[in-house]
Amino acid sequence: MRVKLREGMKKTIKFILKAIGIIVIALVLFLAIVFIVNKICNKTEQEKIQSYGQLVPVDGKKMNVLIQGKGEETVVLLPGYGTAAPALDFKPLVEELSPFYKVVVIEPFGYGLSEDTEKARSTENIVNEIHEALRSLKIDRYILMGHSIAGIYGLDYVNKYEDEVSAFVGIDTSVPTQGGMDAEFPIKTFKLLKKSGLARLIIKLSADPYAGLPYDDETKEQIRMITLKNLYNSSTSNEMENFYTNFMATEKLTFPRNLPLIFFIQANNSGVDRWIPLHEEQVKDSAHGKVMTMEGEHYLHHTKSKEIVENLKGFMEQIK
Repeated sequence: MRVKLREGMKKTIKFILKAIGIIVIALVLFLAIVFIVNKICNKTEQEKIQSYGQLVPVDGKKMNVLIQGKGEETVVLLPGYGTAAPALDFKPLVEELSPFYKVVVIEPFGYGLSEDTEKARSTENIVNEIHEALRSLKIDRYILMGHSIAGIYGLDYVNKYEDEVSAFVGIDTSVPTQGGMDAEFPIKTFKLLKKSGLARLIIKLSADPYAGLPYDDETKEQIRMITLKNLYNSSTSNEMENFYTNFMATEKLTFPRNLPLIFFIQANNSGVDRWIPLHEEQVKDSAHGKVMTMEGEHYLHHTKSKEIVENLKGFMEQIK
């Protein structure tokens, strides 16, 4: 009886080991296929990405800038963190702005079609690079409009170049005193996901973030390919590492009192405590400050571009 039990246990163990071996082989094969497919797709997609805008020299590298519209006033658009192709993502807003303004979309290093950089993504460096791009284009008077983390860079920018900026417009912009910016991010894990091809697979299986929005299929496909190209590159990874430092660097800054200031803010942001009051505090000492709430997601310009432009025009006309 004991002999039969031992033989049965041996067979069970052999079966389990064999099953584990098959699972390990299947997993290795799966990862190998994902890795190879990602390599092939990276190469083929690089050839399919269409150029737009123009490249301007900045700090020895090339930064991509899109210019559209011929209005007397200029609006400079700055993207939020991780917006892979800013000029394409801002498309609904650019289309609403361009009949009235000359619109300049800046794609910082690591974004869109701009080159990547190893230089630290400090607020100081980012702001200096944006200004150098505008100087290269001989643009010296403009409304500065930014989304999300551009609220941090924009705050530093308007204090350095107050004489050039005629107004600041925030689209659900970050605030230096908002909570949660001291979190540590698994950047090495993110980079591994990209190199292994798993990040591509995750994006493939995820819902289309642009579904139901005013973007044609060709634009959405370009955004997808540029997203995969820029995902967790040196610039955006280092920018993530510098979140806390950059927020702290602007904590004591305020917007200049005489600078016209308008914020378009998400009405129901449950992710950040006191979202609306934080922005109201930013405009309380402004001679021309206003906070407007809008129903929508963080990327308000995806669905509220027309309202944003109408209210911006009215705000600027009222000041004049």
